[in-house]
Amino acid sequence: MRTLAPARQAVLYAILAIITVFMLLPFVWLFFGSFKTQAEFLSNPGAWFPETFQIENYIQLFAERGFGTYMANSIIVSVVAVLGNILFSAMAGYALAKLRFRGRGLVFPLVIVSMIVPYVALFVPQFVIVVQMGLVDTLTGIILPVLIAPLSVFIMRQFAYSVPFELMEAARIDGASEPRIFFRIFLPLSGPALATVGILSFLASWNNFLWPLVVAQSQGTYTAPIGLSVASQASNTVSFGLLLAAAMVVLLPILILFLFLQKYFIQGVATAGLK
Repeated sequence: MRTLAPARQAVLYAILAIITVFMLLPFVWLFFGSFKTQAEFLSNPGAWFPETFQIENYIQLFAERGFGTYMANSIIVSVVAVLGNILFSAMAGYALAKLRFRGRGLVFPLVIVSMIVPYVALFVPQFVIVVQMGLVDTLTGIILPVLIAPLSVFIMRQFAYSVPFELMEAARIDGASEPRIFFRIFLPLSGPALATVGILSFLASWNNFLWPLVVAQSQGTYTAPIGLSVASQASNTVSFGLLLAAAMVVLLPILILFLFLQKYFIQGVATAGLK
C-alpha cells in the first residue's frame, strides 16, 4: 500500500500538469500573436510564433490609439471600486455579524436576494439614476454602481462570524468605541477576506464592459474593455495584431494581481465558507 500512494500522487500530478498546459496554451498563443504583423495573420493564421518579433503593435496601441487613456480610466475605476468595496462591505459585514439592531434579520436576506437578481434587471434603473444625477460620460457615473457589491457584503459577514466575540466584548469593557473596535481590531484580522473582496471587486470592475459602454459617451471616458474593441478596428478591418496586443495589456494587471494575492484569495474563500 505504501508503494501505491506515491504512484497515485505522481499520476495525479501528471494529470494536473497536462490540464495546466492545455489551459495555458491560449495565453501562450495570445502572447506570441501580439508580436505578429497583419500580413503574418493573413498568410498563416495558425502559426504559433512570429517570423520576427516586433513591438509595433504595442507602440501603435499607445501612441496612435490612445490606449493609455483607456488604461488610466480603468485603473481609476478599479482602484476606487476596490477601496469602496473593502471599506463599505467590511462595515456592513461587521454590523450584520457583530452588532444588534432593529431590522437586522431582514437586511441579510435582502443581501442574498440582491445576489440572485439578474444584473440586467437593475441596469435601466441605475442608468436613469445616473442620468438624473448628471453623471453620464463621467468616471463617477461608471464607479457609483460598483462601489459595493452584495457578494462582498456576504463574504465579509461570513468572515466576521469567525472573529471571536470575546475580542469585541473585552474592547468594549475597556471603553473602546465601535469605530475603534472596527478599525483597530476587526480590520487587522480581516486580511484574507479583504484580499478576496479586493480581487473579486477588481476583476468585476476591470472586466466590466456593458455599463461603461452605455455611460461613457466619449473616448476620454472609455475604459480598457471598450478600448479593446475600439483598438482592434482599423479602416473597417480587424487588426489582429493590435487586438492581441490590447488583450495582452488588459490581461496583464489581472495576472499580476492574482499572482501576488492568490494565497489570501484562497484563505478568504475557505474562511468565508465556514459559517
